[in-house]
Amino acid sequence: MNDDEMLYTDDELLPESKSARKRQMHALQNLGEQLVALTAAQLAKLDLDNEALLEAVTLAQRINHHSGKRRQMQYIGKLMRSADAERISQALEALHEGSRKEKAREHMIEAARDALIARGDDALSEVLTVWPKADRQMLRQLSRSAVDERKKALPPSSARKLFRYLRSLPDTGADD
Repeated sequence: MNDDEMLYTDDELLPESKSARKRQMHALQNLGEQLVALTAAQLAKLDLDNEALLEAVTLAQRINHHSGKRRQMQYIGKLMRSADAERISQALEALHEGSRKEKAREHMIEAARDALIARGDDALSEVLTVWPKADRQMLRQLSRSAVDERKKALPPSSARKLFRYLRSLPDTGADD
């Protein structure tokens, strides 16, 4: 049996291919790029324990030159090898999940505001099922004044007040 025909048993580990190592390095660099895209407040929420990585990320955020940024991103990829990439990835996912939920909540509030303005009292019962502690009179008054503003082509200040009021209400209804 020659070397080409030699079969590996399950107990033996196959050497990792260069392509596989390259894919892993690119994945780590992409994770680093996601870190660079975050704001300072979002980075603080991640609670990175790797000080060198945090400094490299903040420096990359300030670099404008293409070649310099590319080199800095490669350096971040190198630092990611020693960092706990799985924990960072999970923290990023949790951060994005929170922002997705907040966006969904904002869209739901916009839809409720638009329904109140378009359909008036017909939509009031639907809104009250989502926010049972909402003030019925306040909703009715703001939606009617928003309709009047729209008819008179005035700035939508009542629609904004209605949106802010709905946003201030706690989520206790349908999305729990």
